[in-house]
Amino acid sequence: MTGLLRNDAPGAFAREFHLSSGGALHKISGWWVPFFHTVCASSAFLGALVIGLQLHYHKIVQNEHFGYPDEWFPSVSATIGDRYPGRNVFQLLIALTCPSRLLLHALWYVLLSRAAPTRAKALFGIGFLRTITCGGWVYVTSSDDHDVHDVMMIAYMLLTLPYMILLLKSGDKSPFTHNTKELVANRSRRKWVFLMFFGSIPPMIYFFISHKVHKVAGAYTSYAFFEWALIVFDVMFDSLAMVEFKALDLAVLPGKPDEQRE
Repeated sequence: MTGLLRNDAPGAFAREFHLSSGGALHKISGWWVPFFHTVCASSAFLGALVIGLQLHYHKIVQNEHFGYPDEWFPSVSATIGDRYPGRNVFQLLIALTCPSRLLLHALWYVLLSRAAPTRAKALFGIGFLRTITCGGWVYVTSSDDHDVHDVMMIAYMLLTLPYMILLLKSGDKSPFTHNTKELVANRSRRKWVFLMFFGSIPPMIYFFISHKVHKVAGAYTSYAFFEWALIVFDVMFDSLAMVEFKALDLAVLPGKPDEQRE
């Protein structure tokens, strides 16, 4: 039997269910969930970038109009999807990110379901759909199917707006911690990351149009930097959940004896 425990209550575990005997067999802080998510996601993108730069530099900076030295830094799509073994290392590490990502959404639901039940359900649903669309653009790369990759990427970006807004409005409403000062400070951090994320989109679109339509040399490298910035801010936004999730424990709990189940 597994369960979620509050770890902010003094003394005995605070919980909504009855333990037939003993305490938790094992428990870990909820802080580890966003931590593992951050480590796996960062390692996936950084690992693919390092491998690509080392093994296929000139190939991954090449695009349909220009190559090195006009273009000298690769886009996210070229880095994660075009070449072996970078693509394979990336897909392995991003698969390891999925369990912690789904747990992230589940724990947000637990934290917010009392104070803001409607928002908690909406956040979980949007987060789940966002995870699916993320899988769409990381596993179907632009070299596999450009249209599917772009549709999934656009859907992911559109879902990111309500996802971040809901967390901005609800992240400090957890009833499981009394350190409201820390929650308010973390909300301010989220706001700045939110602004940096969406502030990066207009210049990214500008440089993409410059590359695609006007065929400006070097524009795709500028586009790539803003594309990578979105990845950094996206991962950073979810990493801030480490503050709220310190109030929860993930625990393995003993079940009822067999005679009590009958």
